[in-house]
Amino acid sequence: QVQLVESGGGLVQAGGSLRLSCAASGRAFSSYAMGWFRQAPGKGREFVAAISRSGGNTYYADSVKGRFTISRDNAKNTVYLQMNSLNPEGTAVYYCAAARSGSPYSHGLGYDYWGQGTQVTVSS
Repeated sequence: QVQLVESGGGLVQAGGSLRLSCAASGRAFSSYAMGWFRQAPGKGREFVAAISRSGGNTYYADSVKGRFTISRDNAKNTVYLQMNSLNPEGTAVYYCAAARSGSPYSHGLGYDYWGQGTQVTVSS
């Protein structure tokens, strides 16, 4: 069992930056692939980024490529999402997720554990 707690959300102006963190409890964090998803008001959940167990491979949605960076620190049981050049379309609740399979899926069905989410609001 893994418990995930996101933090770092907030209100930011368009063009600004935020860094989200997701702290995982339990052992074997390094055996999980990790992902970030988001859900905007009235929309479905959307893949944002994923990272392999070692951190050596990363994957991004086209909409965030070049602006967002996913990383992890296995010694701290934490995964991060650095978000730069934010725009109002980035307003959403951001969730981190862990995949027991170790595969960094781009769809939510591949993930077994989810955090409670953190709100990001980008003002224009």
